[in-house]
Amino acid sequence: MQQKPNIESEIIRRRDVRDQLTFTIDPADAKDFDDALSFVKQDDGTLLVGVHIADVTHYVLPGDEIDKQAYERGTSIYYVDHVAPMLPEELCNDLCSLRPNEDKLCMSVIFTMDTSAQVLKYKVCRTVIRSNYRLTYEEAQDIIDGVETPKFPDVALSEAILQLNELAKKMRQARLDAGALDVEQDEVRFRLDENGHPIDIYFKQPQPANHLIEEFMLLANRTVATEMGHRGHEFVYRVHDKPDHEKLDKVAAFQRKMGDRLLPSMIELLTIRAMAKAVYSTKNIGHYGLAFEYYTHFTSPIRRYPDMMVHRLVAQVILGERTKQNAERAYKDLPDACDHCSLMEQNAQQEERDSVKTMQTIWMHDHVGEEYDGTIVNVTDFGAFVQLDGNRCEGLIHITDLVENDYMLYDEKNYRLIGQRTGKTFTLGDKLRVKVVRADIDKHQIDFKNI
Repeated sequence: MQQKPNIESEIIRRRDVRDQLTFTIDPADAKDFDDALSFVKQDDGTLLVGVHIADVTHYVLPGDEIDKQAYERGTSIYYVDHVAPMLPEELCNDLCSLRPNEDKLCMSVIFTMDTSAQVLKYKVCRTVIRSNYRLTYEEAQDIIDGVETPKFPDVALSEAILQLNELAKKMRQARLDAGALDVEQDEVRFRLDENGHPIDIYFKQPQPANHLIEEFMLLANRTVATEMGHRGHEFVYRVHDKPDHEKLDKVAAFQRKMGDRLLPSMIELLTIRAMAKAVYSTKNIGHYGLAFEYYTHFTSPIRRYPDMMVHRLVAQVILGERTKQNAERAYKDLPDACDHCSLMEQNAQQEERDSVKTMQTIWMHDHVGEEYDGTIVNVTDFGAFVQLDGNRCEGLIHITDLVENDYMLYDEKNYRLIGQRTGKTFTLGDKLRVKVVRADIDKHQIDFKNI
């Protein structure tokens, strides 16, 4: 890893945008700010929008010890109560983090756009930025909603966020019109006591402020991937294959059969199950879920190793920096590296799901014996999984606890269980009253009984 640089020595090699209004929008508890936006309304009415990404690979050299460890991890892991960072905290929370009122080095895509959200031209370049403001998503949403925000009296900041929000809405609608999927879900959150014990469960629903950041990150990722694709150089794409149409046909047939009984969340869940997983690959097949012909991950190098790979390839191919630093591992075994990063991502996602399930199980362990209303969200040959209303904890009703003295037959085609003696049926979307009978924290397993 390079020593902390003299920023002034970098300016002559970079585009200096420190005089432009620049800000970050992140979760309230975030410390690693890896992306920032800048905004300038130009005299001709066009808008100059910069998507600035922490220049991690300026500090982490190919093949050094930090690089090797980051590659092995592949990604940061976000547990309920802590983060296992891909990079040392000195880098992710300090040196690379785009903290306000500090000069920072970035890899940027700077767009010239019109007010209809059309990109007129763009430039990929290394920059020096100085973020003016650090906003949380809630604070940015207050500005969008017109709520008075004494903490941010700068009219220029409010105007920038409002204008960027309008652009983001247009870009989002254009994606959806092009066939992109809209399957975003609420994020489960926990309030913990001083001992890390869950005392409340709540949910964060994506707001326009989240969409604002999302759309400009998508734009930068798509732009970089498209240029690299057109140049024909081996590259790291983020690809998402088309779904299994046979599975989708089954979902559609079941939806028609169930009609209004099937909740939108159930339809969404079944659709997701029919989808392929997005992965990293040197073979571009497009991104079905986003309806993009070219796509990559460029915007989160602090927490994802593929983004570091992309930055080095961009430096080599687009910026023409054919130095030893960029040529090494840019990349000798790129397909293998893509496979490794895809696997590490899947492992991290499972770790994060297990972390959530653990907290939910601990929560339910405190409520054994209590009764709740819930909805069947999955049916198997051994029982029905029920999601509780309100806290959305999910547990199993074993087939022996659905109906007393009855043997349940599994109808896989219609996602249901049928009582052989009573004829009672249990299918997706059914509402049940259940009792919590056990919560095994070690196994992450919650068991209910139908009452």
